[in-house]
Amino acid sequence: MGPPVEENAANAPEQVPAFPEQTRAPSMISNVSFEVETIAEGLVDLWGMAFLPDGRLLVTERDGRMRIVDGANLSPAIEGVPEITRQEISGLADVVLDPDFARNHRIFWSYVEGRPEGNMLTVARGTLIDGAAPRLDDVEVIYRQEPSLPSEHGNFGARMLFDDSGALFVTLGDLASTPLRPYIQQLDTGIGKIVRITTDGKPAPGNPYAGQEGALPELWAAGFRNPLGLAFRPGTEQLWEVDVGPRGGDELNLIEPGANYGWPVNSYGLEYSGELVGDGPVSGGEDAGGYLQPVYYWDPVISPSSLAFYTGDLFPEWRGDAFVTSLSQMHLVRLKLEGDRVVGEERLLVDQEERLRLVKQAPDGSLYVLTDGVEGKILRIVPAKK
Repeated sequence: MGPPVEENAANAPEQVPAFPEQTRAPSMISNVSFEVETIAEGLVDLWGMAFLPDGRLLVTERDGRMRIVDGANLSPAIEGVPEITRQEISGLADVVLDPDFARNHRIFWSYVEGRPEGNMLTVARGTLIDGAAPRLDDVEVIYRQEPSLPSEHGNFGARMLFDDSGALFVTLGDLASTPLRPYIQQLDTGIGKIVRITTDGKPAPGNPYAGQEGALPELWAAGFRNPLGLAFRPGTEQLWEVDVGPRGGDELNLIEPGANYGWPVNSYGLEYSGELVGDGPVSGGEDAGGYLQPVYYWDPVISPSSLAFYTGDLFPEWRGDAFVTSLSQMHLVRLKLEGDRVVGEERLLVDQEERLRLVKQAPDGSLYVLTDGVEGKILRIVPAKK
């Protein structure tokens, strides 16, 4: 372990961590030799990816295209995707396979839907019909972020994840609109929340707010800005999340059911104007004013865009580590955790000089990374050839 890998000046230098190594953890270096392969390129504004059972990839492009990738071969855009609204860095977003995909060929995707009142996140499902001209049948919207509001800049969240019970977690952003901030802390809205639903879009059994008057029964946790990463820690039932902060204050959170993570009341970042967020500094305790502290935060920002835990055999040294893609600082973060604390940080793929949108572990233990931009690539991290 060495000095912190982050050497740049903090966006919010007056903030003090609540506990050691909550930010700027010691640097570490992998004793791992790997190489980066370019699997495919020529994709535009990649966002989501799922591994099909036969090894091909299902990917989304923000403008509304969904494709099947077979090596370097790209399928035509899959027909049947509903109309997508592109708003700044949002549009067609995540895609996941039904837990019973091998039997029902059903997929789920999140996207920005243009409504009369404003652009909001929506989740749909459909049956993937494979072939030379792939299409979606039986397309049905199952969930809509409510209430419909006039979002200004985006922050839609949109990451999805199935749990072992077959329930679907969906992250919902705060819409990046200052006038709409009061909705974030209100439990009767889907603004700045994580929800847990069935494959039909209904509240999943066992949710923490079920039966609570004035609260949406699908809510799982509250108080988020732009939650773009969601993953279960291997060997546990712990749900972890990464949230994009304002100026400083990107967060790694351990998600507890029914908990509140403080946005926009408390944050380790600053408003873009330079002013403190909400009540100001959040340091001073594990539970500041009833809002849960982040396990880790980045200042200055890295703009975290996805989260994955490594469980494979190709890189034994990385097993159990968390990986986070960075958009603004253009690297892949590796975090070493001991218990529920980050004890080391490494930054990989810096030489790629690419904004990174998504990291996922493939069934064979390699890591796939999507780059972000009009010349999008699918990268694959594998052990170096001896």
